[in-house]
Amino acid sequence: MLRAEEEIENMTVKKITPVLLVEDVEACVKFWMERLGFEKTAEVPEGNELGFVILRKGNVELMYQSYVSADKDSAATSQAARKGPTLLYVEVENLNEIIRAIKGAEVVAPVRETFYGTREISVKDPGGHIVTFAQFVGAQH
Repeated sequence: MLRAEEEIENMTVKKITPVLLVEDVEACVKFWMERLGFEKTAEVPEGNELGFVILRKGNVELMYQSYVSADKDSAATSQAARKGPTLLYVEVENLNEIIRAIKGAEVVAPVRETFYGTREISVKDPGGHIVTFAQFVGAQH
């Protein structure tokens, strides 16, 4: 029988994908697809609108779900998610390309250099979540 420490060490985590709850899924899809080149790999309608979507670019994936759809899945989770925006930290190869792509998005924190060796900018997505794009320019992590 494995001890708890060995069980944890042998545990495999394959992927973590954020699921962001929003009022308007379509606006978020447009932001990621048109500005950043993501593709829609799955969608679920909710009435005449999108209730859920999976977006992917390379090995990066994120999901959006409408509050209406989330209320039907789990009202308690949906209500908890409404307490504040989620913050995403996205490492990129070229921050200047991202800055051009997100032009016009609401900037929450302008371009800055960090003590941990990145150049970053933070914007709000159409759903109100904060996305920080970061390019490592100093010592790699």
